[in-house]
Amino acid sequence: MISWFHQQRLDAVHAAVMQSGATSVLDLGCGEGHLLTRLAEEPRIRRIVGIDLSRPALDRLRGRLDAAPHKTGAQIDLIHGSLVEVGLSFRNFDAALLVETVEHVRPEHLSAIERSVFGTMRPRLVVITTPNAEFNALLGVPRHRFRHPDHHFEWDRAMFGRWVGGVAARNGYDVVRHDIAGRHTVLGGASQMAVFTLRDANDPLPAMGQEVAG
Repeated sequence: MISWFHQQRLDAVHAAVMQSGATSVLDLGCGEGHLLTRLAEEPRIRRIVGIDLSRPALDRLRGRLDAAPHKTGAQIDLIHGSLVEVGLSFRNFDAALLVETVEHVRPEHLSAIERSVFGTMRPRLVVITTPNAEFNALLGVPRHRFRHPDHHFEWDRAMFGRWVGGVAARNGYDVVRHDIAGRHTVLGGASQMAVFTLRDANDPLPAMGQEVAG
């Protein structure tokens, strides 16, 4: 059972992928595949690759895929490994998704993530979600703690905006941000989402929505 907040995250990312027209997807940090299994039910999606560092999570995902009643025949590959070690063989995918993933990466390794995703893989669409630290007070999280013990950081919306803006500028992408997973008039959503679109793609995918304040 997943939480209401995580369901809202999945809904937002799923909508961004489907609105983009993508037919091939990299799910980077796919875990047990709550998003991947949803995408596997979409007739338009023809290839999906899920990458994760957890073998047990991938094993559970394989079981879920085997039992899924609405599979469409998409080619699905699950890879145990680090997304920074993925090579040029994944360069021609339409979309790459990092759902609640970057906060599990040490800050000094974010540049390697950027090079791997935006430099090597270079998909036409990249969607990143991460917790919004401003929302933590509504969840009862003390100011000196993170939501999960495996998180290395949690950004407020201004910090996230600076990071995604820099990534976009350095790599030739446009980016828009959204508050997702609930919406507080002052504190934003439980998570925040950045949707990157490659500027120089032969058939560029459209940017979706408008940048949120903050």
